[in-house]
Amino acid sequence: MAETEGSPGTSMHGVTGREPVLAFSVGSPMVATDTTAKFDLPVDSEHKAKKFKLFSFGKPHMRTFHLSWISFFTCFVSTFAAAPLVPIIRDNLNLTKSDIGNAGVASVSGSIFSRLVMGAVCDLLGPRYGCAFLIMLTAPTVFCMSFVSSAGGYVAVRFMIGFSLATFVSCQYWMSTMFNSKIIGLVNGTAAGWGNMGGGATQLIMPVLYEIIKKAGSTPFTAWRIAFFIPGWLHVIMGILVMTLGQDLPDGNLGALQKKGTVAKDKFGKVLWYAVTNYRTYIFVLLYGYSMGVELSTDNVIAEYFYDRFDLKLHTAGTIAATFGMANLVARPFGGFASDYAARKFGMRGRLWTLWILQTLGGAFCLLLGKADTLPLAVTFMIIFSVGAQAACGATFGIIPFISRRSLGVISGMTGAGGNFGSGLTQLLFFTSSRYSTATGLTYMGIMIMCCTLPVTVVHFPQWGSMFLPPSKHAVEEHYYSAEYDEDERKKGMHQNSLKFAENSRSERGNRIGSAPTPPNSTPSHF
Repeated sequence: MAETEGSPGTSMHGVTGREPVLAFSVGSPMVATDTTAKFDLPVDSEHKAKKFKLFSFGKPHMRTFHLSWISFFTCFVSTFAAAPLVPIIRDNLNLTKSDIGNAGVASVSGSIFSRLVMGAVCDLLGPRYGCAFLIMLTAPTVFCMSFVSSAGGYVAVRFMIGFSLATFVSCQYWMSTMFNSKIIGLVNGTAAGWGNMGGGATQLIMPVLYEIIKKAGSTPFTAWRIAFFIPGWLHVIMGILVMTLGQDLPDGNLGALQKKGTVAKDKFGKVLWYAVTNYRTYIFVLLYGYSMGVELSTDNVIAEYFYDRFDLKLHTAGTIAATFGMANLVARPFGGFASDYAARKFGMRGRLWTLWILQTLGGAFCLLLGKADTLPLAVTFMIIFSVGAQAACGATFGIIPFISRRSLGVISGMTGAGGNFGSGLTQLLFFTSSRYSTATGLTYMGIMIMCCTLPVTVVHFPQWGSMFLPPSKHAVEEHYYSAEYDEDERKKGMHQNSLKFAENSRSERGNRIGSAPTPPNSTPSHF
């Protein structure tokens, strides 16, 4: 089906200005900011929080934030729990280098499918159900790791545990429904960064659990198996907490709001269509494949890299490797903050430039890490590489919420799946055979990162512009987001929440044009 002028998938979307006036009008009384005591934080017209108080547990915004990142953190711990114990597990199960590489690919490949599904689940059922059900359903697979007895079983179980990484999609979707566009980069970056930190924390947690259990009297081959019961129980606990304490939207759970008629019930076909016909979706799938994707790949190989290349003890190699993932504590939030800061100065064009700079920087130092021949130099390059790659992840999801209001879940899912696909492809190419050493693989991976970041230069939002081009003439936010609804849907008012989002996203014009008036007849004072 050919794209028509003004469709969300084209860079000319919203340019014509010939759309019916009433279809894009926003009634001021309908979108007035609600600042009542109903919420612990000040909110905008969509009841999204305009402030981010990190150490608050205020309901619903900050409680949702903490439930979201902790559940994602738990899934990261379990998915990569085997990585720091590979030297023990490989002796117990007689694993070859190919087996270890295939398991690494499997651990991130499982969630390619589950992330795609999670996006649709968030759009249609809400992020609370998606997150709680997935984390509970994958708990048994974590326990199963304790009973693995062969290489095939090891690969299969790591594949199934990897499904849990789809909680990333519910995490990012949830934040985008709870927080205002001016701070969404920082909030998305912090939630996902702290969740990703589980990939570093598990490098510390699992060796410590292993040592404690071994000192308690277990043999080495039994100790690593018992250690997997800890992340398994964390899955169960977090699933219960998300289900009982979580809330889909600022005003309540999605199902209840749909029954009241407050939120329109959408059609999956429409939601999917506006995701897959928007060319920006595919560019960000590729970009995320070589920011988050390389982070996942590195989580799987970095401990073994230091252990073998510099002849370190297992605990020492794990500690160094942990710093790669633990950098998420500040790196990914920094990327989100940098994206928000650039947007305040230069609008969406600032966000795009920030993403390109951070991701290219990460690629350059990944290349240098592969070339490092001394331990201090390797550690230094690894830390800078981790900051660049993880900050780029935060900057990416400072942009994703603006691609589509209607199809946010599906696009988030596709982008997240791109991260896993990029990781699986990279590991398959460079880290699963003896053709390349781990160091050579890191070098080639750095080159791929820099090359695959270049397409960001062609991302163009007609109402805001691109890295090198200004906004299209007469393009406004209301046209862009309302074009995702046909005339019948607009008559039913299904686009009203998108109009509120369009109003709140005018900040993406930046300081230089942020005060420019919206073109006449695009947003009349009443509907």
